[in-house]
Amino acid sequence: QVQLVESGGGLVQAGGSLRLSCVGSGRTFSGYAMGWFRQAPGKEREFVAVISSKSTTFYADSVKGRFTISRDNAKNMVYLQMNSLKPMDTAVYYCAAGDTVEDLRARLQYYYRGQGTQVTVSS
Repeated sequence: QVQLVESGGGLVQAGGSLRLSCVGSGRTFSGYAMGWFRQAPGKEREFVAVISSKSTTFYADSVKGRFTISRDNAKNMVYLQMNSLKPMDTAVYYCAAGDTVEDLRARLQYYYRGQGTQVTVSS
């Protein structure tokens, strides 16, 4: 069974930091583009960041300069370091694996997605 499992969410004050982790199992994800989405209550799911199989990265304008995506193919993991958090960053964050960067970034299309981890930023 192929799975992605996120961890690292929680409650943090504005200006604080969190590091989200996502571990894959059931197959090797090194050939996939890996990304993070988020969805806040009452809002549509939105793209946050993506990293290609060759570790090229892209970010949503709203998180550029504050968030960093990285991957460790040996551990089948992808990370999202989130700094200078704002209340607007409050959402459920999902890890996903897709065929290409554009599939994840522009079309929010993926082969696999985790169950999500809650991030809450208080003001």
